[in-house]
Amino acid sequence: MARFLNSGIFQLLGALLFLLGWLGCQSADSKDKQALAAAGPRAVPVAVTPAVQQDMPVYLTGLGSVTAFNTVSVKSRVDGQLVQVNFREGQQVNKDDLLVLIDPRPYEVQLETAQAQLYKDQASLRDAQLNYQRFKDLLQVSGAMSQQQVDTQKSTADQFEGAVRADQAAIDNAKLMISYCHITAPVAGRIGLRLVDVGNIVHAADTNPMLVITQLQPISVIFTLPQDSLPVVAKRMHQGTLIVDAYSRDDQTKLASGKLLTIDNQIDQTTGTGRLKATFDNKDGILWPNQFVNVRLLLDVKKDSTLVPSVAVQRGPQGTFVYVVRPDKTVEARPVTVALTQFNQSAIASGLQPGDIVVTDGQDKLQNGAKVEARTRSGNGSSNASQPTTAAPAS
Repeated sequence: MARFLNSGIFQLLGALLFLLGWLGCQSADSKDKQALAAAGPRAVPVAVTPAVQQDMPVYLTGLGSVTAFNTVSVKSRVDGQLVQVNFREGQQVNKDDLLVLIDPRPYEVQLETAQAQLYKDQASLRDAQLNYQRFKDLLQVSGAMSQQQVDTQKSTADQFEGAVRADQAAIDNAKLMISYCHITAPVAGRIGLRLVDVGNIVHAADTNPMLVITQLQPISVIFTLPQDSLPVVAKRMHQGTLIVDAYSRDDQTKLASGKLLTIDNQIDQTTGTGRLKATFDNKDGILWPNQFVNVRLLLDVKKDSTLVPSVAVQRGPQGTFVYVVRPDKTVEARPVTVALTQFNQSAIASGLQPGDIVVTDGQDKLQNGAKVEARTRSGNGSSNASQPTTAAPAS
């Protein structure tokens, strides 16, 4: 009986050990399957945006320098003491505004002297003319005067007439000097720093001006373009006015918009470029003389173009292509033809339709058919997979 009980216990222990081993193998198989599932292909996070149909502006770009429409260095045309200054530094003045007054009294005295001399010479002229007429009548009536006396008297009258004319010229000159004492603005513009103070003696021969007036409204920008672009620009100028935009030095901020005025009559051989001049209203005064700006000349507008960000276009052995996200969240490497690239936008001539979702970031981790997790960047830098960012046209 004891032998029978020991045999049953051994069989029961063996069955338990077999059951525990089988359960361990099943658990290991389950873990292996989970590990294999975890090691399978994972979705690649990428940034996407839809292709849009919009007008594509075509620009020619160049580096320009702002030039004042008129710059006048105001100097004195007479010698004298500066007795009055009627402007403030940085003031906007109109044409013919009185700016500076030079002491006019010395020239007023000269005017009075010339007027007195004129009065004297006019009296002598009248007397000489009367005597000439008497001598002439006596010669014709009675012959009491000789022809020589008549001719001499006529010469005397002519001399006094010349003196009267000289006196009138002296009067006009004195009046002109007085007018030069009242210095007015020759053009409308902004006054710079004052270069001479009240009480100083100024001279017509001074090399330094008293002030400088710069016309800022309107204002000009002179910029350069490659010589190969000039024929196209000239042709477009005959068809209508061309718009020119001025941007900041970092090419990010639009400062002003104007129009193309003219093309220079020669090409710089050292650089192979031609100079062009554009005018701007500059009503807000944001452009200043000698300021460097980036210039964009609007040459044409491509209507209803299919646009994508330029970073979406990739280049491979077979040419240019983009990764298009399919509805099943996999990507397709689709060949495209790029018609034009402007700044951060590319116009696609073939291969894409408006509304196609293209990958703009993360292409280096992709291959044809790869599964992706589409994300778009919002303004604060966070990710949002449900609201794709729409590409905007270049401006």
